[in-house]
Parts: sequence; C-alpha cells; structure tokens
Amino acid sequence: MVSEDDLESALDKVRAEAAGPIAGVFGPGSMTWRIDREAAVFLGAGRALLLQLAHPWVAAAIAEHSTTFADPIGRFHRTFDIVFAMVFGSLDRALLASRQLHRRHTMIVGEMPEAVGPFAAGSRYCANDIPSLRWVHATLVESALMAHDQVLPKLAAEERELYWTESRTFGALFGLTGDDLPADWSAFAAYTASMAQSETLTVSDAAREIATQIFAGARPWLRPPRWYRALTAKMLPERLREGFGLALDARDMKAADDALSWIRRIYPKLPDRLRYASPYQEAQARLRGELQPDWMIRGLNRLWIGRPQMDVRGKG
Repeated sequence: MVSEDDLESALDKVRAEAAGPIAGVFGPGSMTWRIDREAAVFLGAGRALLLQLAHPWVAAAIAEHSTTFADPIGRFHRTFDIVFAMVFGSLDRALLASRQLHRRHTMIVGEMPEAVGPFAAGSRYCANDIPSLRWVHATLVESALMAHDQVLPKLAAEERELYWTESRTFGALFGLTGDDLPADWSAFAAYTASMAQSETLTVSDAAREIATQIFAGARPWLRPPRWYRALTAKMLPERLREGFGLALDARDMKAADDALSWIRRIYPKLPDRLRYASPYQEAQARLRGELQPDWMIRGLNRLWIGRPQMDVRGKG
C-alpha cells in the first residue's frame, strides 16, 4: 500500500526535480507537455478505462464506490481535473492534486463480491494498492502514446524513452517509487504485454456491466459515436475485447478507419486553441505572467475539467 508517509517521500523527490514553482512538475520543454497537450490523446481514453476495468479490483471499486453512472460528466471532470493539474498545474497545484487523489483512494476499500480470475471472493481491495496503481498508471501512459501515434507522426525511440522517464515522475505523484515501476521503455512494454496475457486482467461481470452502461451513454447525447466505440475496441488486446463483448464487424472497422483518415487530415491543421487541451493553454498563460486565463480558455476548461480555472491554489 502507498501510505501518506510514502506519498510525501515521493513528493519530496518530485519537488526536488520539478521544472519550477510556476512551470510545475514537467514544464514547457518536456515530452509530457508535448504529448499530453494534444486533444487527440482523448482518442485513447476509452481504451485506458476498459483496461483499468479489466483489473477485477478496479472494477469492483468503481462498481461499489464510484458515481460514474449517477454523474458521468462529473466523474469525467474530476478525473481530468486531477490528471491535468498534475501535468500542467503549478508545482503547488500538482502536489495538491496528488494529495487529493491519495486521500480519495484511501477511502476506496472493500471486499471482492465474487471470485474473479486470481482474486478470491472476500479478498480485500484498496485503491492505494501498489500493483493496482501501477496498472492504472500504465494504462494512461500506453493509451496516450497509442492515441498520439494514431493521428500524428510516431515518436522516435529516444522520444518514447524520454516520455517514459518522465512518466516515472508522473507515477511518483501516485506515490509510486522508482522500484515500483519498470526501469525503461523496453521493460515497460514487456510489463504491459505480460499483463495483457495475465489472468490478473479478467473481465468480470461488473466490468462488463460498467462498460456497457458507459458506452450506451447515460443520455442519448452522451453516447459515444460508433466510430469511437469501434476504435476503442480495435485498440484493445483481442482477449480483453472478447471479454467485454466488443465485436468488430466490417461496418465497425470501416467507421473507425474512415474517422481516423478524416482526423489525420484535419487535426494537424486545427488552430492551437482547438488542438491543444485548455489546461495546457492555461499553463502557457501562467508562464506569461497572466493572472488568469482568458475567456476562451476559461470556457474550454469548463468542458475539460468542469470549472473555469485549473490552477486555483489551496492547501494540501
């Protein structure tokens, strides 16, 4: 488990290696900012979520403790608010987000309602469990790069290595230490490949039900389009795709391929205001010394994180 002391020890290292109080943990010269600013990374969000649900402990925790079904938009905003604050917030804001996430996870404990894969009925789960955190972290990193490479030129080997090195720092914001994470990109790729074939990832009935409800949409206007569902299924390992019951027929494949073809043509030509996530734009405004983001960034922030400004300072 990641204790509060463990987290603070990890955050001491983050603070010591951070780009600066204003630039935050990573800063404008980082691969993390370069990749995570792209709105196209959202193409991998569905994949990351399903991979997380494929871990029985994560699925049980979401089923028993999450407001995903009652408040899907609020859940989306809270998740992205935390992640974007870690990546693009000032140093104080990033550390605050890290502590908030840890406190939230501390309250997510319970018992498996049934046996799933290697996890016995009645076995206890906790959201601050290191193997579970390592897997959630891995799904975010791998899916972001996969989505990036679907639309934009693929990263060179050294760029991918640098992104993983910075992702280990991102992991420290979860309380994970260097010993908890693969040492380099090759080891990380081996870890994710092994997990994809491991019984640790077993799609439970709870996971399948959550996925079905999310992709069905809580309201008709919230339902993901066919091409997005198809692309998400296409990006999953086949074993897990079958576990979730996500069949891909010729129409699905065509929908995904046609959408990607269109996105690849249009996306690089978009103005920065639309192409880059608004929390990144807010971070750039902060670096320019602006006291608050302009009206357009504040409006886009409401879509991404549910409030007009990411970098509101507070005490952890």
